[in-house]
Amino acid sequence: MDRCVTEKVFSFPPQLRLKKPAEFKKVFAKPVKSSDQYFTLLAIRNDLDHPRLGLAIAKKNIKKAVQRNVIKRIVRESYRLKQQNLGNIDIVVLARREAADAPPDLLRKSLERHWLKLVTRCDSYS
Repeated sequence: MDRCVTEKVFSFPPQLRLKKPAEFKKVFAKPVKSSDQYFTLLAIRNDLDHPRLGLAIAKKNIKKAVQRNVIKRIVRESYRLKQQNLGNIDIVVLARREAADAPPDLLRKSLERHWLKLVTRCDSYS
């Protein structure tokens, strides 16, 4: 089952994730930021031909594991659907305390705005 290159793929394979501490450090070093009351997103250009996502959902901000997992699931899903439009950037998503009690559709809308903002800001940086 070989996929055609032009076909849009909405999967989230391991190569689309930031995994190593060094990869996260690079993003934290000199990022382009996008913030609102629920999330702070940090992004930098990468040398690959695809975007990568890293999650930093702190236990300090979101106490319950269930809430952290729900937030991570929402972020991953939103990223998965938007990855085609993101270009070659590395993104780290940090959740704020307010995200714990926010309804999922509000979080999705917030992320939509962040993806757009980051793409335009990273384009102007390069």
